[in-house]
Amino acid sequence: MYRVAAIGGDGIGPEIIAVGKQVLDAASDKFGFEIVWEDFAIGADRYLETGDLLTEDDLNDLSAFRAIYFGAIGDERIAPGILEKGILLALRFYFDQYINLRPVKLLDGVWTPLAGKTPADIDFTIVRENTEDFYVGLGSRFTGREHREFSLSRDLYSVKFGLDVQSDSEEIAYQIGVLSREGSRRIVRYAFDCAAVRKRRLTSVDKANVLSDVYGLWRDVVHEVAAGYPTVSTEFSYVDAITMWFVKNPEWFDVVVTPNMFGDIITDLGAMIQGGLGLAPGGNINPDGTSMFEPIHGSAPKYKGLGVANPVATIWAGSMLLDHLGEHAAAAAVLSGIEKSIRDGVTTRDMGGDATTAGVGEAISRYILGGEV
Repeated sequence: MYRVAAIGGDGIGPEIIAVGKQVLDAASDKFGFEIVWEDFAIGADRYLETGDLLTEDDLNDLSAFRAIYFGAIGDERIAPGILEKGILLALRFYFDQYINLRPVKLLDGVWTPLAGKTPADIDFTIVRENTEDFYVGLGSRFTGREHREFSLSRDLYSVKFGLDVQSDSEEIAYQIGVLSREGSRRIVRYAFDCAAVRKRRLTSVDKANVLSDVYGLWRDVVHEVAAGYPTVSTEFSYVDAITMWFVKNPEWFDVVVTPNMFGDIITDLGAMIQGGLGLAPGGNINPDGTSMFEPIHGSAPKYKGLGVANPVATIWAGSMLLDHLGEHAAAAAVLSGIEKSIRDGVTTRDMGGDATTAGVGEAISRYILGGEV
């Protein structure tokens, strides 16, 4: 038996999570285990009613779960960034979900904008560092001459920054990116572990030719860790170059490891290569703590309640959740069910079909259980 927390969130989030839970329950019935769901009403509605984003009780309760199944966050009634940073990023940081795992895989029957490419050509994994780099929140905007000192204290490091700037500019803005050797080492090691059981090729992404201090450290760590994996070939690519090669030769890639900011960019390119945001899942993973699995798309409030949202990314994220729990056969069956539904044309209108959100979930569930649609 597995206890799993579910956060529907905003917009289409509750609908796609409900469908995802249905499919995962079908997989649990088929493969002889049980999922006990516990729902958390975290999102825009509660924030507007109470002013709460995440409470200490939320965090304490969620810490009892190995996995969180997350829908979507964002509401047009609330300024951009408040919910995203106050809930989604806060969960990633609080639970130290330092691995962002993004499969880039073209499923059979899915159209890709890359001419001539097939599912055999597009099947790689992006491992994105998820808690450091420019997303640590060190920055400001100011005018005139000021002295600013910042303290950043976390489990991995404690750093102080002093800034003394004089400028004739009307206003100055700055953001500071931080990488630690320890934080880089653990994500790079995880990526090498992935590569060792796949095609044994790892590509590291950075911009060390310009941002040589922060990404120079990153390269040093990749070289250091690579020495312990002699069967894995290692290469380096600048972030601007890899966007070109993703488009031209996606078949070359196996495991791509990247710092946080660059990962945020290239994973969206990966999503489009595999057919669009409606087909792109993600995992925020702490191997020793609480992990979270979600579709990477937004809350699409204009489609809320219409039953037309594509649930495939959410269901695929559920497959990743099952894999994380050790139910590998069930995870594979969910992904196979997704492919069967696409081949048989049981798709939502964004993929050219006329199925409803619930209809896609029902079809995939029946495929998993061995029935016909």
